[in-house]
Amino acid sequence: MKQSSNKTIENAHFESLYPDNSRFDEIEKILGYIKNGNSCQLIGLPGVGRSNLLGLLSFNKNVREKHLAENQKWYHFVNLNFSEIRKKPLYDCLKFILLAISESLRERKTYKGAEERFSAIEAFDILDKIFKDVIKSSDELVLFSGLKRAIDYLCIEKELTVVLLFDRFEEYIPMLDTEFFANLRILRNRAKYRFSVVFSLNRSLEDLIEPTLFADFYEFLVGNIVYLPLLDKPGLEFRISYLEKISGKKIDKMTIEKVLELTNGHGKLTRLCLEAILATSDLQLATSKKLKSYLLNHKSIQSALYEIWYSLTPEEQKMITSRSTDVCDYLIDTGLVKNGNITISLLNGILPTIKQSSNEAILHDILTNEIKKGEVVISDTLTSSEFKLLKFLLENPNKIIEREEIIKFVWSDTKSTEGVTDQALDQLIFRLRKKIEEDPNNPAHLQTLKGRGIKFIN
Repeated sequence: MKQSSNKTIENAHFESLYPDNSRFDEIEKILGYIKNGNSCQLIGLPGVGRSNLLGLLSFNKNVREKHLAENQKWYHFVNLNFSEIRKKPLYDCLKFILLAISESLRERKTYKGAEERFSAIEAFDILDKIFKDVIKSSDELVLFSGLKRAIDYLCIEKELTVVLLFDRFEEYIPMLDTEFFANLRILRNRAKYRFSVVFSLNRSLEDLIEPTLFADFYEFLVGNIVYLPLLDKPGLEFRISYLEKISGKKIDKMTIEKVLELTNGHGKLTRLCLEAILATSDLQLATSKKLKSYLLNHKSIQSALYEIWYSLTPEEQKMITSRSTDVCDYLIDTGLVKNGNITISLLNGILPTIKQSSNEAILHDILTNEIKKGEVVISDTLTSSEFKLLKFLLENPNKIIEREEIIKFVWSDTKSTEGVTDQALDQLIFRLRKKIEEDPNNPAHLQTLKGRGIKFIN
């Protein structure tokens, strides 16, 4: 009875069922950075399986043992989904991290295998007490002191390597400030080589935020990027067998091959397509010309395709629609474009239906405090500085605004704007252009008038 109970707990996470060679190369690269005491970024398109990979590290003991062998007992992975705190301030973020570390120890006490250096039950009790002590105060410094105590206990006293897995971190980008990364550096300096962070994002931090924001933590991240390929063959084979098991139906080899031709193995799209095929009684669908149109008529598949499309910048969208052979590294590194062609054939199918937003106005919705271009909410992709700048420009359309006035407004929270250079403003303008302009080098909206200032045209 006890053995059955343990098995149920271990399999509470779907990732625990995956074969141990899933995402093998990418996990090897990530662990390579971690073993050297560094952190890294995991970059991939929406739906490609970033959360799944982090789940393999957190919840699949067989995966950890394949890569770390007996040493896996010295590593402790903490999974944190930042979409849960996407608009929360730093205090709530620190609370979220401390609570996640504590709760992850509750999971760890169900592990089987080699003897461990410490009792996970005892560790959970200690961290739970720390959490309850510091949460009584609403002071950010008190909460951070609790997080430092937790890291000291796990990394220094118990000699564990703690790895924080920041899933869907792009959703927390608008809330970031320098203090967030300064705190990470403090934790890393205390634990030294026994503390790492994996930032899971749809594109690199260098593309999303100003370099000054994460300067404190940059040395542990510079150059450490792992791109997630669209296809994970062992993981895909497991998902197919799982779908067949729960549906009670078999998917023939030809059907799978046809689907892969359309999705290039993209995790979410492939799963949705196979589910749609299993739901139909048309057994000849895969061998007919109807398959692509049949799949494109499914709302869930359309939604997944739109999610990919709207994760791209206007410039990247233009590169794809114009069939340009000169594409940016991001489209190649993520596997979306190869030899000038889109690798996900289904995406080509929705391009004619996508309403081009190049000529649509950019507007600020006062009620929701969102900035939209047409129907697309672009404010969720902006940092706080980018949001402030764009909002200020939208409030002053077609007006030439002096650089000093912009600096004073955007950096109003700082004690003094004297240290804010023209270069800092230029970098901010360049990053904003990448997110709203089809061609950042020839901007239609955000224009610089040499010697006079900035002008926004809608």
